[in-house]
Amino acid sequence: MKSVVLITDGSCLGNPGRGGWAAILRFRGYARELWGAERETTNNRMELMGAIVALEALKKTSKVVMTTDSQNLVNAMNQGWAQRWRSNGWKRNKKDKALNPDLWERLLRVVNKHQVTWEWVKGHSGHKENERCDFLANESARNNPESIDTEFDLEKND
Repeated sequence: MKSVVLITDGSCLGNPGRGGWAAILRFRGYARELWGAERETTNNRMELMGAIVALEALKKTSKVVMTTDSQNLVNAMNQGWAQRWRSNGWKRNKKDKALNPDLWERLLRVVNKHQVTWEWVKGHSGHKENERCDFLANESARNNPESIDTEFDLEKND
């Protein structure tokens, strides 16, 4: 099984607003950058998209170290929150719905194909690849908001 390092980030110009996501895939000294944007979305949705698209880009089952500055994403995966929300019908507890269930479901599906270790890095702290992802995500949000986040709904999502 190959070992891959993924670094991801998401951003939103306004929250909600124009959003962007980015990822860097590292394998045996090779790096590939991915990025994209949505016209109307949220920061949390873009953080999730960065991770999803990075994992979906892997053609073979891999051992993955996923680095992100999203504590929500790392905690939801490392502490089993996302799996628990799914098993509870996308509810965080008896009253509160889990936000962004469409993306959490997509993430859980693709994570199942790999062995993923989730690592948090403080944003804007000089981590070279996190800073690069932040730049790419923000540039995408500013310059490439061509697609529409069809699942985004102010009433249902954060």
